[in-house]
Amino acid sequence: MEFITEMVGAINGVVWGVPMLILILGAGLFLTVGLRFLTIMKIPFGFSLLWKGRIPGNDAGDITPFNALMTSLSATIGTGNIAGVATAISLGGPGAVFWMWMTALVGMGTKYAEAVCAVRFREKDENGNFVGGPMYYIQNGMGANWRWLAITFALFAGIAGFGIGNMVQSNSIADALYTTFDIPHLYTGIIVALLVGAVLLGGIQRISQVAGALVPFMAALYILASIVVLAINANAIPAAFGLIFTHAFSPAAATGGFAGAAVWAAIRFGVARGVFSNEAGLGSAPIAHAAAKTKGPVSQGLVAMLGTFIDTLIVCTFTALAILSTGVWTSGATGAALTSAAFEAALPGFGGVIIAVSLAIFAFTTIIGWSYYSERSLQYLFGTSIIMPFRAVWSLAAIVGATVKLGFIWLLADTLNAMMAIPNLVALVVLSPIVFAVTKEFFDTRGKSEDNPF
Repeated sequence: MEFITEMVGAINGVVWGVPMLILILGAGLFLTVGLRFLTIMKIPFGFSLLWKGRIPGNDAGDITPFNALMTSLSATIGTGNIAGVATAISLGGPGAVFWMWMTALVGMGTKYAEAVCAVRFREKDENGNFVGGPMYYIQNGMGANWRWLAITFALFAGIAGFGIGNMVQSNSIADALYTTFDIPHLYTGIIVALLVGAVLLGGIQRISQVAGALVPFMAALYILASIVVLAINANAIPAAFGLIFTHAFSPAAATGGFAGAAVWAAIRFGVARGVFSNEAGLGSAPIAHAAAKTKGPVSQGLVAMLGTFIDTLIVCTFTALAILSTGVWTSGATGAALTSAAFEAALPGFGGVIIAVSLAIFAFTTIIGWSYYSERSLQYLFGTSIIMPFRAVWSLAAIVGATVKLGFIWLLADTLNAMMAIPNLVALVVLSPIVFAVTKEFFDTRGKSEDNPF
């Protein structure tokens, strides 16, 4: 077992190393430039489509565009926003936040292209539900000769989900509730399993409805709590921004419990934690967007790209500013403990509770969001007969995750999570001419039809 762990660890160091980060950023930059920075300039238009997409229409699909984005966000807004940002700062210094922002800006291009391809090449399964994602746009867009690459993605995603999207999340919930409220891990695992099972029985419709209600509510509450923390430390906010921009390009010296960090560390951990948080390029989000009731690929792409904007440029930024403005970033703490210390410093007696509850609910929504990703991936491999057994096993896995140590499972899942990106990014680059063409056609047509909001 020790040999296997070392081998997986070595692979992890490669797949999350410099070449992978360059590949993710490079593909995102290529797509962003190829789209003529449309994903940045059309952010307001994307939000208008999102707002209109709350109401079910008569377009083909299973869920509203709004709920498709909320399902995607349910899987991304989670531990990365609370613990991931803190880890980036504790290892890479304040400058890491700047590189998280840069990763998000090019990641919007990646997320846009993923959703465009997902809707363009989606199918209906034998139950009449729309299915899509990297495995389908590889097979249907690149041709049957590339089906092996589609199978590779589906295999990685199906297995990785049990770790990164389920057991790791239930373990985070159990730890947070035990530390803050002294609730035994087993009790938490059982409750999470029952709640997850109840949601999954309703399929994508119920998953999207729960996500559509819970994600905006919890994100708004977390941001509101962050605003309170920042208001208490308002005088320190300009200095916090100064730290971010200064140390993005110059080393951060050791101070207090902070060991110091070179510029390369700021780039490395900022990019890595940014990708971990918003998942742009990994290929998970387009699986949800493929089910959207949308007028076309571009409309959903414009909605999908907002997931990266909301996750990193809004939620992660509030976390970072709370950590930096309270001064706890030099304490030596890391992960969720650092974020908790920031909130506790501003709101004694309440801050730690806010983080514990936020972490628990964000992790729960990640479990239900990732359940859909893994289910569709395994369905691609084994057919619709796998759906009900999968849902039962997925629910029970939450109990296992809450009650055992997950060192190897975390390592394996993290490795497979990164390996999902390789076939997905290859497909996006190969299919980029189609993405560029349908985008141009969409805006050319829209410009000639003043009464067409889409």
